[in-house]
Amino acid sequence: MPRPPKLPQIDTEERFLAQVAWAYYVEGLTQEKVAEKLGATRLRVNKALSEARSRGLVRITFNTAFAACAELEAALKARFALKQAYVAPAPMDPRDVQMVVGAALGNLLSEVLPDPQIKRFGMSWGGTLNIATRFVAAMERPDLEIISVMGGLTRGSDLNSFEITTRLADLVGAQHSYFTAPLYAGSRESRDTIMQLDVFREVLEKLRSVDALAMAAGDLSKRSLLMRDGLPSDVAMEDLIALGGVGDVLGTVIDADGRAIDHPINERMIGIGMDDLKGVGNVILAAGGAHKVAVTRAVLRRGVVNTFVTDEATARALLEKG
Repeated sequence: MPRPPKLPQIDTEERFLAQVAWAYYVEGLTQEKVAEKLGATRLRVNKALSEARSRGLVRITFNTAFAACAELEAALKARFALKQAYVAPAPMDPRDVQMVVGAALGNLLSEVLPDPQIKRFGMSWGGTLNIATRFVAAMERPDLEIISVMGGLTRGSDLNSFEITTRLADLVGAQHSYFTAPLYAGSRESRDTIMQLDVFREVLEKLRSVDALAMAAGDLSKRSLLMRDGLPSDVAMEDLIALGGVGDVLGTVIDADGRAIDHPINERMIGIGMDDLKGVGNVILAAGGAHKVAVTRAVLRRGVVNTFVTDEATARALLEKG
């Protein structure tokens, strides 16, 4: 049985109570409409309203950290045409943003992965997704396959797609498979050669067929795992910035509008691109922190994200200039 993490926990029950109370008291929805909006039964909504009142969450104002988050979630959904937004309370120390967002993502995956309709689930890599695996509830999904959707780093890391995919699959009792290729080829020509191989064409089709996918976004600084450990030796981060790059998603370096920049690195990337995400039923983006606002906004502008997980401060920054 997995050991409970020592990191702060997201209170998913209180969050649900806040969502129900917000929709009922502030939006003025009926209990039936609240149940429909949140995918719950009317009985659960009724009990949640009673529980919210008994806990003192609902008075004249909301007495819960998730009240502001519920308002921000609604605003993010409207601004970026999202199906779902999950905003975690801002941590006391801004350096803990990644941990808080990772915890929120882990709790969300605990709700998503039990769905029997999800047979293939894709995972990218990075610090936020690594933290998320510490917060996913243990379950048994032997019919589920966890698939790494990015090529790996050449140097070992517990943030690499192989390790994260294995850890998540073990936790939920699922099968798993790797995308056994480097993230970048040596040249466009070698990338084209690799992509034409039957084995890789089959793998790429499999990646495009996942039912849901969780990914992160990286900025163009040494904070980013990709910039720190994944860039080819002949590519300079400064050149990517000079061409308008604001960060990367799944290894593709993008500009402020979410478009791939005109740099050879994007022609060398082995894997799926932004356009491939349009065919995935639920694309989950998890990102937080002031340094990721530009790249997060760029990804959201592309309209390929269905579910967005972030923290309160990042949400406010995105809405201020979104």
